[in-house]
Amino acid sequence: MKISLHRLDDAFNMEAVDANGHKVLMDSSVENGGKNNGVRPMQMLLMGLGGCSAIDVAMILKKQRQEMTDFRIEIEGEREKGKEPSIWETVHVIFHISGDVDPDKAARAVELSMTKYCSVAETLRRAGGGLTWETRVNG
Repeated sequence: MKISLHRLDDAFNMEAVDANGHKVLMDSSVENGGKNNGVRPMQMLLMGLGGCSAIDVAMILKKQRQEMTDFRIEIEGEREKGKEPSIWETVHVIFHISGDVDPDKAARAVELSMTKYCSVAETLRRAGGGLTWETRVNG
């Protein structure tokens, strides 16, 4: 895996590009001297968690012939206070799944993702982050 990063301005606006040419803009907050032109790197880690787990859950439910009509994930995190570096102390993930989906199968798919398959979840767990989740089907 290879990522390249290029500074776009005289502050902290960066463009990251993967080996396939996919681009993401990152920046810092105005309060920290940035221009708020992109995602903060620590926010991107939570986005990665959502993407990683979403792929797992969708794949598992598809194999089980569960028909989702909508799928959303909300992630809330709290970082350590008064520390540098300030890592994720707690992260809570809410999976919203709609469609003709068995709630038990959905909950099991989410559990498998969060405890077995999602590498980002495991990375956060090994860093000491408290990772919790809940599954809401048609609600």
